[in-house]
Amino acid sequence: MIYKTAEDWLNAPQKRVVLFGMSGLGKTYLSNMLRDTGQWFHYSVDYRIGTRYMGELIADNAKAHAMQVPFLRELLMTDSIYIGSNITFDNLAPLSTYLGKPGDPAKGGLPFDAYRQRQTEHRGAEIAAMLDTERFAERAVSLYGYPHFVCDTSGSICEVVDPEDADDPVLGTLEDMALLVWLKGDEAHRDELVRRFDRAPKPMYYQPDFLSAAWDAYQAETGATEESVDPDAFVRWTYARALDHRQPRYEAMARRGVTVTADEVAKVTDAQSFDAMIAKALEAR
Repeated sequence: MIYKTAEDWLNAPQKRVVLFGMSGLGKTYLSNMLRDTGQWFHYSVDYRIGTRYMGELIADNAKAHAMQVPFLRELLMTDSIYIGSNITFDNLAPLSTYLGKPGDPAKGGLPFDAYRQRQTEHRGAEIAAMLDTERFAERAVSLYGYPHFVCDTSGSICEVVDPEDADDPVLGTLEDMALLVWLKGDEAHRDELVRRFDRAPKPMYYQPDFLSAAWDAYQAETGATEESVDPDAFVRWTYARALDHRQPRYEAMARRGVTVTADEVAKVTDAQSFDAMIAKALEAR
């Protein structure tokens, strides 16, 4: 770890952290709060994925739908309109919409093979975006003059790395340039995330073996065929299982850094209380 003690952290002229954990526990909240101080550069992995690595795919998907409407098709064919993604740090809907959900096309579902292809595209994009982290940390200083750097990772980071591999290239790169910080939720947080997801199910990335097993198990349990699977019902069924699948992977990643609880995160209101939380986590390590 680049900060071995609380004193190392508090006295560091340049602080670098990589926040990871389940979506909804405060990664973006902390990142936005730190960015607003004017002293921290905020690198959003999801934003990088949706702009640099999957932006063209997202735009082309929107154009493909527009081409099915005669009025829009004519305008597109004559370059009379422009269709693009308006993805932001706080609105990642274009990325999640492109990922989609598998199942009945009448309910907005994708054929499973097409869905898996988009999952593969996301995996490659996420790995590339994570490997860009160090370059952005250096640019934050050399180009913009920010002394501190926070990487706001995707909730699926644990799915695209091997936490048990000491030589994992992504984790090795991150560990060498920043402090890995796990935002850990308890059972109550898990249940609330499940309830929130049940109200508004969203596309997400899954580890390939986990996804294939879940897809087969869901069809066996419900008797649905690939073409009749309700896309929202499938992702609802899968979500809680995905959280449980990710937990030990997060825990293994956390051995390379420090752990803070979601309750501690909720009490952070400024950079000083953030520094104190990280210092406490280093002392407890």
